[in-house]
Amino acid sequence: MTQQLSEGSQPTQAQPTPAEPLARVPWVAVAVFVALAWGLAWLVMLPMWRLDPVAAVSLPLGTQMMLQLLPSVMMFTPAVAMLVVVFVLKTPRRGKARFLGLWPLRPAKRVVWFIVLGNFGPIVIVALALGVATMLGWFTPDFAELSGFAATLASAGTPPELARTVMLTQLAMIPFAGLINLLPAFGEEIGWRGWLLPALRPLGTWPALLVSGVIWGVWHAPVTLLGHNFGLLDWRGVALMTIGCVFWGILFGWLRLRSASVWPAVIAHGALNGVGAVCLVFTAAGAPLPMPLVNPLGVSGWIVAAVVIIVLIATGQFGKQPSLAPPRR
Repeated sequence: MTQQLSEGSQPTQAQPTPAEPLARVPWVAVAVFVALAWGLAWLVMLPMWRLDPVAAVSLPLGTQMMLQLLPSVMMFTPAVAMLVVVFVLKTPRRGKARFLGLWPLRPAKRVVWFIVLGNFGPIVIVALALGVATMLGWFTPDFAELSGFAATLASAGTPPELARTVMLTQLAMIPFAGLINLLPAFGEEIGWRGWLLPALRPLGTWPALLVSGVIWGVWHAPVTLLGHNFGLLDWRGVALMTIGCVFWGILFGWLRLRSASVWPAVIAHGALNGVGAVCLVFTAAGAPLPMPLVNPLGVSGWIVAAVVIIVLIATGQFGKQPSLAPPRR
């Protein structure tokens, strides 16, 4: 757009693009977002909490399958919270797609490479975490026969001739986990790293990463307290999940801030969800499986994630952040 100059006026220099679209944290919008994300998560999982475990066995198969889908439905609650703060509270007021990291996807080369890193990075970290758990004696693998997974399939009534096909299929799908789990991962990431992390960025990179990670971890409580991930039914499971989400949230947040796009974080989240339970595939039959130690959101995952984060800090990667702000017109 050209500027008309009145007589005697001086040309004005173009205003620089601000480093962040928000000058300060929109605390009201953050509070509404967190309340909605947490509240809707508990609301979605309420049928599971009200269900008598003994009575659940006698429910029709279709009803049981619908109940099993509730955690996946819960993954869309951050997206609902995002829609409210963006379109009702109007935070931000302009450049919504860019603020959320949805668009534009440029430079395309940078975004594509971070998407590739988001897809394969979690797979490598989970594999390394299993290696750490094995070296520390927490995990007993059976990579040759996959005897633990075979025993699980057999106990579920899977014919032996079909069990091997199921096992091979599970392994073949690992490289595509990020794409397979794209939709539910997007339901979470458009909230956590799409809206919440940029909204907290005025606090500084590290406070924003840590606070958003804690919020994300506590959000899992409706399923974690049912034994999901760690097999614990009390505060310990929530604490483990929260610490794990802080570590993984830093990594996902780095992908988001470094690429100025939410899509690498979406793919990374989908990849983690796809390979997070791979220890169940590789475990030896009859061997103990302490999930707080072996789960990639547990202690072994913390160790590897911490090493990766230290490397990123040492190489100055957290200081390289393209602007999230829309250009001035």
